[in-house]
Amino acid sequence: MRVFVTGSSSHLAQALLPRLCERADIEHVTGIDLEPPRFQHPKFNALRLDLRDPQLEQRMYGHNILINMAFIVLRGKMPEAGMYDINVKGSHGVFHAARRAGVRRLIHLSSAAVYGGGVQLAEDAPFDPLPQFLYARHKARLEQLLAIEFPECVRLRPHVILGPHAQLVLKQLLHQPCYVRLPEPYPLLQCVHEDDVAQAIVLCLERDVRGAFNLAVEDNFSFRDAIKNRHRLSVPLPLAVARGGLNLAWKLTGWGGEPAWIDGLTQTLLINCRRAHIELGWRSRYSAAEVLAQT
Repeated sequence: MRVFVTGSSSHLAQALLPRLCERADIEHVTGIDLEPPRFQHPKFNALRLDLRDPQLEQRMYGHNILINMAFIVLRGKMPEAGMYDINVKGSHGVFHAARRAGVRRLIHLSSAAVYGGGVQLAEDAPFDPLPQFLYARHKARLEQLLAIEFPECVRLRPHVILGPHAQLVLKQLLHQPCYVRLPEPYPLLQCVHEDDVAQAIVLCLERDVRGAFNLAVEDNFSFRDAIKNRHRLSVPLPLAVARGGLNLAWKLTGWGGEPAWIDGLTQTLLINCRRAHIELGWRSRYSAAEVLAQT
């Protein structure tokens, strides 16, 4: 097998690429990213390439598998139109280029954020991304296009991906001593370890599957309790104060990606991973507490 990976310098790629390269049935891995490579291996070839580059299709020839992980998660001060151009138009173009290049196995990393909120949500639950959460809206829009035009594509929907290589902003949120004061019952969340997401991708190479798969730990937690467990002295902040502070930090420095990220902490989002258990043979090997401890 020859594998083509977009977003090969991403946080998740640091967990995935070693797994791909250690497999005897994978002959070669090509990765593209605008950032310099964080991984080296004799089987791995890293290219500094924009996913919208016209050269992309030519680079894909000879590969059997596409794993699409390229996505703007934290846009900083990037205009909304620029983020959409990469996340939706650019990613959509990647799949068309792969089809023209003869790539047969298509795997896309989506997100449980497409659901917005809910309890025990299975893959057939309607999309309802939080209105101002551009990342979630873009994930939902791209999935809608892929479901229509590329029904053979595997679309993985991990909950918040944590672990040693997690997004810096997620580590910062977990290590600071404040949480948002919200009415009871406090919203509940799940997460998933980066190694378990990487394992799900590998299983997709081995199984004849298609469509969407949720990925998350089997238990759940609240952001409030996650902060309290890390800090003896934790500070509850009114939601308006937390939103105002994040909005100011974003406007001044671009930190946090966009203010709407905080809205995800105000919604319970619990997903059902039964389809991944049955069809992929996948289960989380970590509890929520173990994932949080490793982040």
